[in-house]
Order: sequence, then C-alpha cells, then structure tokens
Amino acid sequence: MEMLQTIFSSIFIVFEPLMFLYLCLGFFIGVIFGALPGLTSLLAIVLLLPMTYTMPITAALIMCMGIYMAGIYSGCITAITINIPGAPSAIMTSIDGHAMMKEGKGAKAIGYATIGSMIGGTIGALLLIFISPLTMELALHIKTPGKFSLILFAFIVICLIENKNRSKAVISLCLGAMVSTVGIDVIKPIARFTFGISHLLEGIDITTLIIGAFALSEIFNQASVSNAEYNKYIEQSNKISFKRKEFFPSWAELREIGIMNYLKSSLIGYFIGVLPGAGASMAAFVSYIEAKRSSKHPEQFGQGSPEGIVASETANNAVCGGALVPMLALGIPGDGTTAVILGVLLVYGIVPGPTLLGDQLSVIAPMYMALLVSASVLLPVSLYLFGPYYLKITQIPRITLYSTIAVVAILGVYAATTSIFQMGIAVLVGIVMFLLSKQGYPSVPFILAVILGPLFEEYLRTSLTLSNGNPMIFITNYDSLIFLILTIIFSAVFLKPKKIEE
Repeated sequence: MEMLQTIFSSIFIVFEPLMFLYLCLGFFIGVIFGALPGLTSLLAIVLLLPMTYTMPITAALIMCMGIYMAGIYSGCITAITINIPGAPSAIMTSIDGHAMMKEGKGAKAIGYATIGSMIGGTIGALLLIFISPLTMELALHIKTPGKFSLILFAFIVICLIENKNRSKAVISLCLGAMVSTVGIDVIKPIARFTFGISHLLEGIDITTLIIGAFALSEIFNQASVSNAEYNKYIEQSNKISFKRKEFFPSWAELREIGIMNYLKSSLIGYFIGVLPGAGASMAAFVSYIEAKRSSKHPEQFGQGSPEGIVASETANNAVCGGALVPMLALGIPGDGTTAVILGVLLVYGIVPGPTLLGDQLSVIAPMYMALLVSASVLLPVSLYLFGPYYLKITQIPRITLYSTIAVVAILGVYAATTSIFQMGIAVLVGIVMFLLSKQGYPSVPFILAVILGPLFEEYLRTSLTLSNGNPMIFITNYDSLIFLILTIIFSAVFLKPKKIEE
C-alpha cells in the first residue's frame, strides 16, 4: 500500500513545469514519428537514447513514456485517412477506419480511435501500477536456472510470433547472440572474438547496435522508396481537412459500442503486452478478431465498423502498460520499444529486477504516472487542439526529414561512445540489417538477443556450474520448470495453425 501511495504521489513530479514539458515534448515527437510511415516510436526513442546522457534519468524516462504512448496511437492517423498505417500496430485500424474515411466519416473514425487509445492506455497504465508490485514479489522467487529458462522462453516466443518467417527470426536471433559475445567473457577475464582489434575489447556498445539496427537501416530502407510513390502519398494527405467538432462521437454512439468492448480489448492488449515479443500488432489483431466474433453486427466489420476501430486501437495502447511489466520485473522487454527503454535504464546503471521498485522507486514511480497522464490527459487534449493539423506532419519534405534523422543518428552514436570506430560499426550494422530486412529477416529478435544474450550465457553457465554440469537442474527447480512448460505450451499453440494449413 505504501508503494502505491508513493507511485500515485509522483504525479506531482510529472506535473512540475519542466517535467511536464519533457512529457509533452516526448508525446508530440511520438505523434510525428508514429504518423509518418517508416518512422515509429521505437525509432524516436532510439534517437533520444544518446541525448539521455545529458538529461536527468527521471526526465528521460518521462519523455520516453510520452513517445511510447503517442507513437502507438498516432499510427491510426494515416491508417484512417490515406490507408497507409503509420505504425504496424495500426494495420487492423486501417480496415474499418479507411472505409469510414471513404464514407466521409474520417474525423469521426479518428475520434473513435483516440477515445479507444485513451481508455486502453489508461487501463493498461493502471494495471501496470497495481500489478507490477505483485510481479516484483513473485520475481524474487526466481533463481538462476529459472532466469535462464525465462530468457529461453522469451527467445522462443519472439521467434514463434513471426508466423511467416520463423526460420529467419531464429537466424536473426542467433546473429544477435553471436554479436553479444564480442569482447570480454561474461564470467572469465578473457577476450573473445575481437580478432586482434583493441577497440572490440569492450564489446560493441548497445547504443551503437540499436541505432544501427533500427535508425540507420530504416534510413537505407526509405532511400530505396521511389520519389513518385512518396509524392503520391503527400498529395493524398494534402487533400484532407477536418473541423474540430467532427472528431468527437456522440454519447449515444459510444454507448452503442459498449463499455465491455473497451474493457475486454484493454485486458487483451495488456496481457498480450506482458508476453515477451508479442507487441501491439498482435494485440490489435487478436482484439479485432474477438470483437468481430462477439459483435451483434459482424457483417459490418471491414465495411466501416466503429467496433473494429475501437477494438484494435484500445488493445494496442493497452500493450504499453503490459510490455513494461516483464521489462521492469525481470529485465525481459515486452516489445522492441521497451527493449530500447531497457537500454535507457542500463545507460544510467539501473538494472531491472525484483528489487527495482524497492531500490529505485523514486525513479520508476514518475515513469508509471507519465504513462498514465499521456493516455488519460494528453491523448484527448491533443485531439481537440491539434486534430485538424495532424496531417500537416506528412508535408515535411522527404529529403529534409530523413537526412536530418541520419545526421542525428550518427552524431548520437558519437555522443554516446566518443568513438569513431563505433560510428563505423553503427553504419555497418545498419547496412547489414537493411540487407537482411529486404530478405525478410526481422530486427527485433536481433536486438533482443544482443541485450539479453550476455545474461542468457551467464545464467546458463552459472546454473551448470552449480550442478556440476548436470542439465537436470533446469527441471528440478520448480521456477525453471514452470517456464519450460510455458515454452512447450506456447510452442504448441503457435505451431498448431501451421500444421493445419499443411
């Protein structure tokens, strides 16, 4: 109870003028990056990462929460108006949202999406606040073998989620694990895989890898998009304008959707967010399918159903709270964005784990409240103030936008590492990940393996040392056995559809 009081009292910190400015700045950066196809909240936080060295940790985390919430939400803007999702999580929203747009109800569709995002984000943040202390207490009972099995579970689940490219996800994961072994051994003071290069003795900096894998690879990807295609997208967006009053559905229209749809979609999003690697896209898909199954008018889905918009947008923003649970309690990121937020914590020497809320509550509590304020306050306020202007974001000249991001990314690596060698590594990683992405290799398994690889190796070797090399230690410890059973169950669930198709 005392912990919850501390968390809720941190709202005064969030509303301090400077901290609230950081939150608003992060929120509107998230809106810009989320609304532009090719840019995501993940990329926004990647570019912010080097800047956090000069910011107070509380301000950096508050800003990250604003970016995270807004980045997930704003993907719906272009998904609805021009049928180009600004973020992968808005793919399901575009189905009914753009259908409403073609009927002349685009502003109303954005209103439904915003209200759904507000409710889902708020419920997700509240569940995070109330459930994470319990999760931290449970995490105290997880021993070293259990931690190994938990990371193994995360690795396997994130590969299984890639339905069409599971083998490529495994390769990407293995590549990340290999990169994580470069430098000094995690247990013995022995250099590994440095090839005689002294710059590699300390390994490859996490900031270098994150910026290379996400920011620079995306720059190379955008450079491959034709100008004609991009200009067509700009022309479409310039034709659209809305008035403020058009964005807000009536109370009767919201009641017709039903409070249970909002609650159900929020719970689906939150608990899918807790699963390592699942992410907002899966939450939106599952929630949309469930809403269609339980709807009184399933035939309207795909034809401009507000229920479809509400289901996907409520769920994908509820993921924000859920994805932070395993990251903070166990050091296992729930999705790509929380993997980068984990990097922000590590930059400041804050290691997530069972004792985090006890040891670093003053740092973490404002982050919780910033997520809640972003959902419950900034989302509806931003819709009213800036709704008609959201699409102006898309009019930023392409060469100005992406060249600026490229410069910021490269300078960010130098600011974080003060090493020209690391800058070169970032460019190399960006080129490699761009080429791999063109062949269908996902980047999230790579970066997850880079971050968790050293812990995976350390827990494995320590467990085997404790058992004198007997692998049965992973079965005789109940916490490890639970995660191994969960791994088997999830593998059976995810692999079953593939077997049916075959």
